[in-house]
Amino acid sequence: MYSPQVLDHFQHPRNPGEVIHPDASAQIENPACGDVLRLTVRVVAGRIEDIRFLAQGCVPAMACASLLTELVKGRTVVEARQLRREELIRVIGGLPKASTHASHLAMDTLAAVLKQLGAGD
Repeated sequence: MYSPQVLDHFQHPRNPGEVIHPDASAQIENPACGDVLRLTVRVVAGRIEDIRFLAQGCVPAMACASLLTELVKGRTVVEARQLRREELIRVIGGLPKASTHASHLAMDTLAAVLKQLGAGD
């Protein structure tokens, strides 16, 4: 059973699509289940001005991607790097053990896109 937050983000995703002329983009696929997540980001003055996602996958994968964009949009790149998977899971209302892979996919893709922005941003 999924939390109301998971179902809400799945049924009403936030920030879907792609950022036009992104400063960074990353796509990761989970080979075990086939879920795919792509993030595109625009940064202005060290702050994430826009972040969007494209995802194919299960309900929790879509929900985690949607929530992730809400959690980091408006944060500085440094602040976004401090986001932890546990916080994502807490805010999404928890995930069944069999669905924790969705949080890993979201966080791994975020780490990949932030890595492209460099260490000093």
